[in-house]
Amino acid sequence: MRIGMALNYAGTGFKDTVAELADYEKVGLEIVFVAEAYGFDAVSQMGYIAARTERLQIASGILPIYSRTPTLLAMTAAGMDFVSDGRFVLGLGASGPQVIEGWHGVPYSAPLARTREVIEICRKVWRRERVTHQGAHYNLPLPAGQGTGLGKPLKMINKLVRPRIPIVVAAIGPKNVELTAELAEGWEPIFYVPEKAAEVWGPSLAAGKAKRAQELGELDVIAQAFLAIGDDVAGILELGRPMAALYIGGMGARGRNFYNDLARRYGYEKEAERIQDLYLEGRKDEAAALVPAELLEKMSLVGPESFVRERLAAMRESGVTTVNVTPVAATHEERVKLVEKVRDLAS
Repeated sequence: MRIGMALNYAGTGFKDTVAELADYEKVGLEIVFVAEAYGFDAVSQMGYIAARTERLQIASGILPIYSRTPTLLAMTAAGMDFVSDGRFVLGLGASGPQVIEGWHGVPYSAPLARTREVIEICRKVWRRERVTHQGAHYNLPLPAGQGTGLGKPLKMINKLVRPRIPIVVAAIGPKNVELTAELAEGWEPIFYVPEKAAEVWGPSLAAGKAKRAQELGELDVIAQAFLAIGDDVAGILELGRPMAALYIGGMGARGRNFYNDLARRYGYEKEAERIQDLYLEGRKDEAAALVPAELLEKMSLVGPESFVRERLAAMRESGVTTVNVTPVAATHEERVKLVEKVRDLAS
């Protein structure tokens, strides 16, 4: 398994963080993911990372499909691949109604169908075809009845570093996971529990892979985990409570929260319901306290070396090929040592 890392989109000291990436790169970090929510855009930050690193792959984690046109997503990916000398990975996702409708002012509709069309259009752009597309959600060129009628099929001006840039899709719903396994080079779920993966996602992955084109290769499965190794690090798991409560309780409304649905599918129906009730009532600390300790433990790499080795083995057996770690330690030097250690354990 390769080792990756996700950068905190709400954190401060971004330039200092990027300067530290060189040290992680030296000890085996292979890919870094840059998120985009409703703060700084990811693209400008990824360009900065490309200029400050040499071998590290750089992925958007994720660019929402609603905030840019499909061709702009393709252009952005091609530009990032150029400035990084072929190190870019296009991470895509639907995000959620709160962000898409609240921040971007765009209706959150047909996420699966839009994802399929976006991927198809991006790959046409990268093949430098004259792009034509007639879909349910995107039409290129725009038909005369929807514009001036002067649009014409165009192809990418620049020659690309690669004719196909890898695409990773963030997905947790059954149909979205199936689509990802069919069309994308990589899949990035959230709150990944290896022991539950086959039960929760197995049928969707199998259905998607049955339709998968051979040239896409094996699906890269990207899991996320807090990382701390030692006999006295169990308390670090508590750092995951606020984020888990935010997603399970606050990312969406009742009946429209994908992360709450996932917690229920994991078997935490009562906890998921209560976490959501408390969070939506503004009682965030109480909601966080109810996040199951078992869930935090199973999706982490926090504990003695023997435990971390065991969790890595469980991830590998469940199909994980990339582990996105969040190393937790008092100093940068200690965090670098953690990344080096987990790289050795995962190799």
